Amino acid sequence: MSGNAALGEAAVLAGCTCYFGYPITPQNELTEYMAKRVPEAGGIFIQSESEIAAINMVLGASVAGARAMTSSSSPGMSLKQEGISYLAADELPAVVVNMVRGGPGMGNISPAQSDYLQATRGGGHGDYRTIVLAPGSVQELADIVPLAFDLAEAYRNPVIILGDGMLGQMMEPVSFDNIKPPKEYPKDYILTGARGRPSRMVRSLLFDTKEEEEHNWKLFRKYQRMEQNEVRYEKYLVDDAEMIVVAYGIGARIVKGAIKRLRQENLKIGMIRPITLWPFPAKIIRETANRVTDFFVFEMSTGQMIEDVRLALEGKGHIHFYGRPGGVIPTPIELSRVISRHYYQQSHRGKK
Repeated sequence: MSGNAALGEAAVLAGCTCYFGYPITPQNELTEYMAKRVPEAGGIFIQSESEIAAINMVLGASVAGARAMTSSSSPGMSLKQEGISYLAADELPAVVVNMVRGGPGMGNISPAQSDYLQATRGGGHGDYRTIVLAPGSVQELADIVPLAFDLAEAYRNPVIILGDGMLGQMMEPVSFDNIKPPKEYPKDYILTGARGRPSRMVRSLLFDTKEEEEHNWKLFRKYQRMEQNEVRYEKYLVDDAEMIVVAYGIGARIVKGAIKRLRQENLKIGMIRPITLWPFPAKIIRETANRVTDFFVFEMSTGQMIEDVRLALEGKGHIHFYGRPGGVIPTPIELSRVISRHYYQQSHRGKK
């Protein structure tokens, strides 16, 4: 299946009962798939009049207790940011998918990784965070969807799945056998009518500054729990590595191909792949810096994740960077040449 279709099927199997979307390339196949599949499963599909309408429909469905999802691509995600901030403030679960395309502005419809900062820094207004999951294959995309819904409900917070046009469009074998029926989480906050119980209110407009401050600290403590419990990453050939590449998503797939070539040339290169871009796996990078001094960051952008790698290293080691922005997809051969050049020019000069 294509990544977009696999994502949709995984969402339905994970208990998504409401999907609201608006067309934009390169995630249109997901909206098309959900238009057919969600009603078949007894859920609600609405093609909204805009991205702003879609994210607010998600809020409405979530406050009524539904597992709700929306998706878009880069310019559309910008329009959803206010609604995502409202979801975080109201402590409502939701899954939001971004299949990133080249930018800024309208850009193009080619794959990119240039929405990293938007996703990991909140994107909208106010003090809030979203868990950001970055799958690297169609199978992992399908596996991450139920995890995204579970995390959203466990923490009552929006979760972003950050893919890209290549991941959404590519076709790979995929299995849904590991997707279990959705877990049950306490939902004593939802609005279903107050007959037989006290009334409830869900709101983010808090005029009392002390109340607003207390609410922000409550959210902050929740984000701290996320940082403690929800860090995910993959290590690839790290144990004997003399240089570590840090890459995520589809970029990490390209890096793996490059590393296989470099290993054949006896260059000891490894990779740390963040799966959660927030919370970022800073600890494993920092610990690795006790042994390795050279880190190479690869992104399909001008360099956004490099800020988190630099913060994780806390002044240790040397950071090299290579990026291809605007929708350009480098080959493993190209990337292997760049990594090799940095390997020899810096701390490993003269090694063969």
